[in-house]
Amino acid sequence: MEITFSLEEINTVAEQIIAQNPNKVILFHGEMGVGKTTLIKQLCKKLGVLETTSSPTFSLVNEYQTKDNQIVYHFDFYRLKQEMEALDMGADDYLYSGNWCFIEWAEKIPNLIPEEHSVITIELLPENKRLLRLD
Repeated sequence: MEITFSLEEINTVAEQIIAQNPNKVILFHGEMGVGKTTLIKQLCKKLGVLETTSSPTFSLVNEYQTKDNQIVYHFDFYRLKQEMEALDMGADDYLYSGNWCFIEWAEKIPNLIPEEHSVITIELLPENKRLLRLD
């Protein structure tokens, strides 16, 4: 799936992603500031997370519960210096839990990613547009 969109259309983009029935482990790739966290916040909202979501840059993972008692994990591994840090915090338990796992900077933990996963890549285009690819 490929979508070109502006940030004002992020609500619709989140709906389209969920409609594609992706794997529950989703890796988000894109440059800093391209909108990965903004998209993840909207996906959480579409999945039924009622609480305020934020980037887990300092905590590495934030856990949210949806209104129908699903669990959503949002990871940000930007600050990791080595993959072992993710193992030490139990990332493998989260990633193989069967719950939604949205992962920013997954390239920092290449050996921990489950075989069954989806990938969202976001590129910045001219005029504040974004190109999203879901694989």
